[in-house]
Amino acid sequence: MMDAVSLTIALAPLALYLLLLGALNLGRRPRVVSGGVDATWLAAGLAGLLIVGPMNLFLPADAADRFGPFVWLLAVAFYALCTVFYVLVARPRLVVFNMPLESLRVALAEVSMKLDEGAKIVGDAVQLPSLEVQLHLDGVTAMRSATLMATGERQSHAGWRRLHHALKTALRNFEVTPNPRGFSFVAVGLALLGWPLLQLARLPTDTIAQRLSDLLRL
Repeated sequence: MMDAVSLTIALAPLALYLLLLGALNLGRRPRVVSGGVDATWLAAGLAGLLIVGPMNLFLPADAADRFGPFVWLLAVAFYALCTVFYVLVARPRLVVFNMPLESLRVALAEVSMKLDEGAKIVGDAVQLPSLEVQLHLDGVTAMRSATLMATGERQSHAGWRRLHHALKTALRNFEVTPNPRGFSFVAVGLALLGWPLLQLARLPTDTIAQRLSDLLRL
């Protein structure tokens, strides 16, 4: 069983990620973010679990002895570079939070026709020939979130940026009622953050410092 220090490091970033999702779902307006931003948020939320788990487990002892605490800076930097690499090679996508799927379909159709008179819309598939953008709308009705995922290899990043800006502008004044499921994210996030911190508060400062030193092999 993990001690309070390990639990805090592992769960605090995940808790903050869940609180962010809760805040987005409880807002009055939809939020459109790029796939890169969404992936970065998720990577940050999982960072604590990776530090306590795989990074700590497979950290070379020789590297820890040679570089001391800087070895963790190298490990975190490597994780950040892997995240950046994924963002660069992944297919373009947009993520829309806190908007009913049917309303998003209507807004997406209007934006598509404004951006490209030759836009083709078939069900949840959209093609914008002049922008070199092809996408499929994949949504979760209960969560009021959706992903505009690129389909096909021929995609223009400039075209996706134009679509992102146009959709963000179109939804700027669109108001929605808060999504009740956002309270679930907030509740779980507070539980994951509060419980380890409560356990941590019961430990003497010297004990916390020693366990942190042992965990990070300082």
